[in-house]
Amino acid sequence: MPLPSDNPRQRASSILKLFLPSALGILIFFVPVEINGHSTILLDHMVTGVRSLLGDTSGLYALALIVAGAAYPLVRGYWNRSLTERIFTMLKLLGVIAALMALTGWGPAFLHEPDILPFLFDKLVIPVGLIVPIGAIFLALLISFGLLELIGVLIQPVMRPIWRTPGRSAIDAVASFVGSYSIGLLITNRVYQAGQYSAREAAIIATGFSTVSATFMIIVAKTLDLMAVWNLYFWLTLLITFIVTAVTVRLPPLSRMDDSVEDGEPKAEPGKRLATAWQVGLEVAAKAPSLHRSVAVNFKEGLVMAISILPSIMSVGLLGLLAAKYTPLFKWLGWVFYPFVAVWGLEDAAVLAQASAAGLAEMFLPALLMAEAEFAARFAAGVVSVSAVLFFSASIPCILSTSIPLTVGKMLIVWFIRVALSLLLAVPTGYLVQALTG
Repeated sequence: MPLPSDNPRQRASSILKLFLPSALGILIFFVPVEINGHSTILLDHMVTGVRSLLGDTSGLYALALIVAGAAYPLVRGYWNRSLTERIFTMLKLLGVIAALMALTGWGPAFLHEPDILPFLFDKLVIPVGLIVPIGAIFLALLISFGLLELIGVLIQPVMRPIWRTPGRSAIDAVASFVGSYSIGLLITNRVYQAGQYSAREAAIIATGFSTVSATFMIIVAKTLDLMAVWNLYFWLTLLITFIVTAVTVRLPPLSRMDDSVEDGEPKAEPGKRLATAWQVGLEVAAKAPSLHRSVAVNFKEGLVMAISILPSIMSVGLLGLLAAKYTPLFKWLGWVFYPFVAVWGLEDAAVLAQASAAGLAEMFLPALLMAEAEFAARFAAGVVSVSAVLFFSASIPCILSTSIPLTVGKMLIVWFIRVALSLLLAVPTGYLVQALTG
C-alpha cells in the first residue's frame, strides 16, 4: 500500500480518517459538558442516561452480566488451566450468589448494611457494567484511526525517560483520570493485545496510571472535607501519583518484566518529531479498518471484559470489605506502613497507616476511616486513596481479567511500594497545604 503522501486523494482521505473519528473520540472521552446542571464528560452523561432509561432493571442487567461472566470460563473450558483460574472461577460463582443477595435482599442482615452489598452493587458493579461496554463502542474512535500513534511520537521524550512507557500511554493515563480505570485498562489491554506494548509497559500503565477518575476524587474530597483546597488536592495528588509511578517502574517486580514488543512506537529523527508524528498518524489512518468493524471488535472486547470483571468485583470486593470491617487484618497490616507516617510526627500516624492498608480492600475506605482526623492526615488519606491505584473491590479483578501478565502476588508488592511512597510524600504535602491555606 502506498503511503498517504504518495497520492493526494488518498492523503486527503487519510487526513479525514485521522481527524474526524479522533476529534469525536476526544469530545466523548475528554471534554466536560454541562447537561441539566451536571458537568462531566459525554461518556459519563451517556452512562447516566442509559442507567436512567433502564431504571430498576439496571440491577437485572448487571446480574445477567455477572451470570454470563461466571459461566464464561466454564463454557470456554479454561477454568482449570491454572490454580489462579480455578480460584477465580470459584470466586465468580460466589459473585453470582452475592449479586442475587444484593438484588433480592436475601441473606444475613449485616451483608445489607449500606457500606457492604448495596455499596458494591449500586456504586461499583452497575456503573462499571455500563461504562465498559458503552465506552468500548466509542473506544475505536481513539485507538483505531492514528491518534494514539500521533500523540505517542509527540509525547515520547516525556513518557519514555520518566515512566519507561511509550508516548501513546499518555492517552491511557488521561482516559483513566477523566473517565475511569476500567476504560484506561480497556485501552491498555487492546493496545497490548495488538503487540504495541511490551508486558512490562502494559503492567506499568495498569498499575501506575489506571487510577480512579477525577469525578470520583470529588467524592473523596467531599468525604474528607477537602473541597476548600480542591485545586491543590487535585493537582498535588496527580503529581504524587505519577512520582510514585516513576519510582515503582525502576523497582522489582515491574523492572524485571519482559520488555520485548512486536510493534513498537516509531522513533523520530532529531528535529523531525512533528513531521514523523504526522506521517505515522496518517499511515495508521490509511490502513484503519472501517468504523463499524472497529466498533464491533471493541464492543466485543468490552463486553467480555465487563463480564469478566463484575463477578470478581462482587465476590473479591465483598470479602475485602468484610475483612476491613469485621477483622483486625488491615489493622495488623497497617503497622507495616507506620514508620512511613510516624517519621513526620503525625498524631494520627497509627490510624492513618491502618486506614491506608484498608485501601487494599476498597479505595474509598481510607477516606471513610479518616473523615474526622486532623487536616494533614485527612489530606494524606485522600492522596493515598488515589495514588495506591490497586484495590481488591475493582481494579485488581479488572487487571486479572485482561491479558496483561500480572499475578496477584506481583500486584500486592507494587501496592505496598505505592502506599509506602505515597504516605512518605503525602503527609508533608498535607502540612504544606495547611500552611499555605492557613
